[in-house]
Amino acid sequence: MSQQPVVIEKDIRGQICPSSLLLALREINQQFDRLEAGDLEIVVLTDNRDATGTIPATVENMGLHAEIEKIAGYYRVVVKK
Repeated sequence: MSQQPVVIEKDIRGQICPSSLLLALREINQQFDRLEAGDLEIVVLTDNRDATGTIPATVENMGLHAEIEKIAGYYRVVVKK
């Protein structure tokens, strides 16, 4: 039976692109091996609508997957294998 991945939450609300993308990428790059192995998910909380396009596009180029959920006043971007 597989174990649930660890979840790291990164709250970058208030940041605008490109800094919102760069902050998310810093965490993704630091944890890339664990993400790629499926041991980890990173949840990015952002209120910057541009980031809902730039973060998923970037992680998909890295071979990862992103899911976006709109919540009242912000977005929840889940980055995983």
